[in-house]
Amino acid sequence: MAVIAEPITKPVSRFHFLLDRRDVLEMVLVAPAILYVLLLVGLPLLLSIYYSVSAYTIYNPTWRFVGLANFEQILQNPTFIQTLVNTFIFTFGSQLLGLVLGKFGAFLLLRPFPGRKFVRALIILPFAVPVALATIAWRWMFDSLYSVITWTLIAMGIVERADAPNWLGDPHLAMLCVIIINAWRFFPFAIVIFLAGITAVPQDVIDAATIDGAGFWRRNYQIILPMILPIVVIGLIFGIVFTFTDLSIVFLLTQGGPVGSTSVLGFEGFQTGIVSGDVSHGAAISLFMLPVLLVVVVLMLRFIRRREI
Repeated sequence: MAVIAEPITKPVSRFHFLLDRRDVLEMVLVAPAILYVLLLVGLPLLLSIYYSVSAYTIYNPTWRFVGLANFEQILQNPTFIQTLVNTFIFTFGSQLLGLVLGKFGAFLLLRPFPGRKFVRALIILPFAVPVALATIAWRWMFDSLYSVITWTLIAMGIVERADAPNWLGDPHLAMLCVIIINAWRFFPFAIVIFLAGITAVPQDVIDAATIDGAGFWRRNYQIILPMILPIVVIGLIFGIVFTFTDLSIVFLLTQGGPVGSTSVLGFEGFQTGIVSGDVSHGAAISLFMLPVLLVVVVLMLRFIRRREI
């Protein structure tokens, strides 16, 4: 009589049972992102704190603890105070302009017209083009001799050739140019945020407001905008954080000039810590961005929470 052999079951590894647990699997999946943040954000932050309380320079690389002396010295420097003011003007000015452009751009793109899909794809270009390439193009447009903007204004009779503006040579105009370029980079992101928020508003709410006699402006500012405000604030938080820490536009366009009128914290920290070699003061300048951004983000998140409640 033939005997049928029973199949031999292979022992299941303990590792397999561990991955079946949801909490363990979640930790495994999140671990690469946490490691990435710790290595690329946490480690440089700890190094900047380490250098900011020392007298470390590239000319004297011996670490010597000085406490808060570096922070006291930069706070007593009038140039740093002006740089801090420039940073706030640059950040909030460009974000405000970008939001205004994004809101009107979103309303235009919601209306049907020939080539709307192509225009929607084209709008993303300022956000996708490398910042170095875009800034060089804007630098040519703001050139003191070959500015296409100045040539257009003269051709339209708005300004005289003798009174043509020196865009990057005047302190106020230079700051305006920096704000315009950053707003130009930000407004495609703002358009996407507004489009996502507006399309998420129930059509029944808009139809009911229209039947009740609400016009275009009342529907937008009393119904749609309050409903999408939490989404807009989240996008604004990202824009503020990225702009407040940005130095690329200032570095490529004005080098902080004229006379430091466009210098921002990121650029000033780079010039002091990397170019000049004073690593300790450069780290102290850069760390000023952390508490300011922390306060702004906390206040905006509390505002969102109150709106949701």
